[in-house]
Amino acid sequence: MVKQLSVRTSGQGLHEVTAQVATLVRQAGVDDGLCTLFIRHTSASLLIQENADPTAKQDLERWLNRLVPEGDPFYRHDAEGPDDMPAHIKSALTATSLAVPIVEGKLGLGTWQGIYVWEHRRRGGERELVVHIGA
Repeated sequence: MVKQLSVRTSGQGLHEVTAQVATLVRQAGVDDGLCTLFIRHTSASLLIQENADPTAKQDLERWLNRLVPEGDPFYRHDAEGPDDMPAHIKSALTATSLAVPIVEGKLGLGTWQGIYVWEHRRRGGERELVVHIGA
């Protein structure tokens, strides 16, 4: 089964999509298999990360922004604004696809793990994920 999942992001940061992906897994009716996610963008990425303490998300977001700052004079690609090239670099450093086992009909995530779209643009937008669920 292959489905598209549309995720609206409000701006930079981690946006949890675990519940939406879990719903697709339930609908697929697969007992044991694999859920593969792919984001169809070059300025956003995917991440599995802690979903219990919001300071973990905040620290990751601040760390990546410090690692890849906006306004670096080294960047030439800025057609869509000062976050243009930093967004592409952040996407290149993180992941555009994830694989999560399906165990007994559910995502095989750990207790504190969640699936996130990591938006690297300040303005956010509509992000498309391709979700493949197979036995």
